[in-house]
Amino acid sequence: MILGRIAGTIVATRKDEMLRGKKLLIVQLIDPETQEAKSPAAYQVCVDTVGAGARETVITVSGSSARFSSGLADHPVDSAIVAIVDTIDLHKEEEL
Repeated sequence: MILGRIAGTIVATRKDEMLRGKKLLIVQLIDPETQEAKSPAAYQVCVDTVGAGARETVITVSGSSARFSSGLADHPVDSAIVAIVDTIDLHKEEEL
C-alpha cells in the first residue's frame, strides 16, 4: 500500500470499455512522517473506488491488489485508491 495525496484529475474520452464510468485521479506520493511529496516527479494515475476529492490523503494499491478492489475485478487497472486517510499517527523510534 502507498500513501498519497490527490493532486488532480484525468479526463480521457477514449479509453478501454472496462474503464468507462471510472474516475481517474492523479496521486502524488507522500512521506508519512512529513506528509510532504516524496519527490516532485512521484505521481501515479489511479482509479478511484472510494470517492476521494481534491487534496485528500489516500491509500493506493497497485498490481493485482488493485484488481481486487471494489468493482475492478477483471479490469485493466494497475493502481487504485482504496481508502481516504483521516489521521496519520507515526510512532518514532525514540517513542518505542
